[in-house]
Amino acid sequence: MLFVFICAVSTFLVFSFIHYAAKKKKPFKRAFLSMLLGIAALCAVNLLAGMTGVYIPITQLTLLSSMAGGVPGVALMVLLSAF
Repeated sequence: MLFVFICAVSTFLVFSFIHYAAKKKKPFKRAFLSMLLGIAALCAVNLLAGMTGVYIPITQLTLLSSMAGGVPGVALMVLLSAF
């Protein structure tokens, strides 16, 4: 659990720095929303598993991938689970 926390904080800091370097307004808010959208997309895929037949188990790896990759990361996991 400590590993997940450390990775989440480091991902947040990297995203914040990227938004700050790009001179975006409110870099911390943007970084947090990016990570939150990734987790929400992972939850949405699992909630719709009954209709779509695609299920991604929530593990430390999938949670970190969805936080770091955001919505495109979750889409990649869906494509990889199809093959």
